[in-house]
Amino acid sequence: MQVAIVKYNAGNIQSVSYALNRLGIEPIITNNPDELYAADKIIFPGVGEASSAMAYLRNSGLDKVLVELKQPFLGICFGMQLMCKHSEEGNVDCLGIFDVAVKRFPSSDEYKIPHMGWNTIHSHKGTLVKNIPEQSFVYFVHSYYAELNTHSTTTCDYIVPFSAGIEKDNFFAFQFHPEKSGEVGAKILENFIRL
Repeated sequence: MQVAIVKYNAGNIQSVSYALNRLGIEPIITNNPDELYAADKIIFPGVGEASSAMAYLRNSGLDKVLVELKQPFLGICFGMQLMCKHSEEGNVDCLGIFDVAVKRFPSSDEYKIPHMGWNTIHSHKGTLVKNIPEQSFVYFVHSYYAELNTHSTTTCDYIVPFSAGIEKDNFFAFQFHPEKSGEVGAKILENFIRL
């Protein structure tokens, strides 16, 4: 099985690669459209800034390639946000796979932004979280969030309830980092690899 990690101007690709290694998978890291079309599974991770990342994806033509892919596709954290329709970060239109807005957390005296560290997820209804216990702890690092919507597969509460996971057709995404979320995250990645 060939798993491709999308290479673009966003960080955190290596930790996803290491997590896959622990599951016995040797992924390729590529921005080559032919390799992406040929892969069995695609992972779109990232840490970065939305407007500059979208500029890179458009200039390279990857924005058109990614939305055409038919194999199982997993967005992680920033990758999930770029799969949405629009981001308040840089006020930029994103890939539009999910018709969902990405918003900045409202300022709060009680909570710090970014949302950073371990938090629980609940209200599971997605393919990749079907055997994950309610209120499982996973690891987050983000200042922006996708609103709850009809594609939400799991929810987290931090300042506001938000989509911790979304799913539509062959596209799956999580706001948290499964590659940094211990046994729960490993199980989610394994569920994705087994699709």
